Amino acid sequence: MNTFTMSEPCELRPIRFMELLEFDGWRIKVYGIAYGREEPRSELMAAARVLARRAFPRPACEDGRYGVGYLGVHDGRGSNFVFTDWWADENELHHHVFISPSDDPEALEEFTATGVSACIWDMKVMCFERDTWVKKVLRNPDGPDLQAYLETGLEGEY
Repeated sequence: MNTFTMSEPCELRPIRFMELLEFDGWRIKVYGIAYGREEPRSELMAAARVLARRAFPRPACEDGRYGVGYLGVHDGRGSNFVFTDWWADENELHHHVFISPSDDPEALEEFTATGVSACIWDMKVMCFERDTWVKKVLRNPDGPDLQAYLETGLEGEY
């Protein structure tokens, strides 16, 4: 017996590389994902930038960190999701999740410890970033190229 029901059909959402955010030794690729619009609302983007400045550890390049990663800003249907990810120890991704009600973008709270990880759209960014890290850093025949990694972004409807 099928007890699974959906509140609405799963539609494509735009995923956009928004900017390269640089602060305190960090170089962070910023992605926007949006439900029912082309990109996240400006107030959510601003709240995510503020959050990034406190969520990424300091110093950027210590304890196996390289000072590079990405920030996902997902203006979702019922909630806003922001995830902070950074690379360390060659092949490890550190992932943290923050959520706020859709009507209060600045009320982002950390939910990492709850086990919430990513929705299917967030996972598209994570999969792309994983593949880019492998191609540009870990398996690059010319050696690790962090700049090439930072210059490669995801764009499209997924």
